[in-house]
Amino acid sequence: MASATEAPAFNVAKYDLTSELGKHLDRHLVFPLLEFLQMQNIYPEAEILEAKIQLLQKTNMLDFAADIYKSLHGTEDVPADMQARRAQVIVNLQELQVKAEKVVNFLSDPALVKQLRSDKSYNLNFLQESHAIGTEDIDALFHYAKFQFECGNYSAAAEFLYHYRSLCTNNERGASALWGKFASDILQQDWDTAVEDMTRLKDNIENKAYASPLAQVHARTWLIHWSLFVFFNHENGRNSIIDLFFQERYMHSIQAEAPHLLRYLAAAVITNKRRRSMLKDLVKILQNETYSDPITEFLVCLFVDYDFEAAQLKLQQCDAVLQNDFFLVGCREEFNENARLFIFETYCRIHQCIDIKMLAGKLNMDHDSAERWIVNLIRSTKLNAKIDSEAGTVIMGTDAPSIHELIVEKTKALTSKTYSLSHAVLSNTQAIAQ
Repeated sequence: MASATEAPAFNVAKYDLTSELGKHLDRHLVFPLLEFLQMQNIYPEAEILEAKIQLLQKTNMLDFAADIYKSLHGTEDVPADMQARRAQVIVNLQELQVKAEKVVNFLSDPALVKQLRSDKSYNLNFLQESHAIGTEDIDALFHYAKFQFECGNYSAAAEFLYHYRSLCTNNERGASALWGKFASDILQQDWDTAVEDMTRLKDNIENKAYASPLAQVHARTWLIHWSLFVFFNHENGRNSIIDLFFQERYMHSIQAEAPHLLRYLAAAVITNKRRRSMLKDLVKILQNETYSDPITEFLVCLFVDYDFEAAQLKLQQCDAVLQNDFFLVGCREEFNENARLFIFETYCRIHQCIDIKMLAGKLNMDHDSAERWIVNLIRSTKLNAKIDSEAGTVIMGTDAPSIHELIVEKTKALTSKTYSLSHAVLSNTQAIAQ
C-alpha cells in the first residue's frame, strides 16, 4: 500500500530495464534476469515462462526448455519441433566430439599441457610434430567449446576457450572466444577471472582497427552491459564502474546508445562513499540527459532543484526500483542509508537549526529512529552539530573547511581523470609498438 506522500500508483514495471539490457546481452546472460523477474512477480508468471522457452529454444538447452513447457502447459508432451531439435543436438554433439577428440585428450592431460608455452608458433609446431594435432583440430576445439556453451556447460566451455585462445592465430575468432569465456566465467560467478576477461576485452576493443567508429561504439556498449554482472558482484566492482563510465569514450557510448546505464552509475556513486568527489560531475551529466528514473531523478531533485519534498518521494520510489532490479537489489540497504545521508547533509548546508520531526519525514523515518540515526551520524563522521532533545532540534556549527581539506577534495576528483588519460596513452603506445 502506498504511503501518504507517495504517488498512489507507482508502476514498477515502467522502470524495468530487462528488455533494454537484453538487447546488448548474450541470451545465456538474459536467462538469470528472467529468473529474477519471475521471483519478483512484476509480470504474470505465464509471460515469464513463455519468454524463457523462446530464449532457450535458440540454445542447445532443450531439455530445460521442455521442462518449462511442461510446467507452463500442464502436460507431459512437448512439441514435435522441440523433440526434433533435441535429436539434432545430440547428433551434432557426437560429431563435434569426434572432430575434437585428439585435442581434447591432449588438454585433459596436465603433464602435456605444461609443455605448452606462451609462443603460439612453438605450440602449433609442437602439437603438429609430437601429437599430430593440426589447425583443423584447433578449429574443431573452438566449435566444440561453443557447442558446450550453448548446452549450458559453462565450466567446460571456459576451459576449452581458454586453451583455444592460447593456440589460435585467427584474431577475429580469438576475440570471439574471449567474449565466450567472459560469459562463461560470469555464469559460473567466477568474478576474479571475469575481471581479467573484462580487462582483456577492453584492451582488445580499444586497440582493434574497426571498419567504422560506430562499430567501436557498439563494441563498447556491449562490453559495458556484460560488465554489469562484474560491477555489482566483484568486491571492487563499484569502483570499476565509476572508473570506466567516466572515461570520455565510454560516456559517449552510454549517451549515444544506452543512457539507461546512467542508473547504474548513479547507484554506484551514491553507494560508494570514497567516490563522493564524482557526484558533481555525475549531476552535470544527468542535467543534460533526457533519460530519467527515480534514481537519477533523486539526485537532480536534491542537488539541482534542492527540492527536499520531491527527493523524499523519489527515495521511496528508488526503494521499489532497487528491489526489482537484478543488479541493484543487493545494494538496496546501502543505497537508502547513503541517500538519507545526502538529504541530511544537503539540508544542513542551508539550515542552521533543524527540526528533528520535520527531518524525520524527509528521511522516511519515525522521530525516535531519526534522532538515533542523527546521533550515530554525528559520532561516526565527527559532524559539527549537536542535538537539543528538549526542543527537538539539531543545531549546526559553522565550521568552514580548511585549505588542506579543499585541496584534498580537489585532488580526489582528478584521480579517475588521470587514470583515464594514462590508460589511453599506454594503450596507444602498446598499439604502436605492436
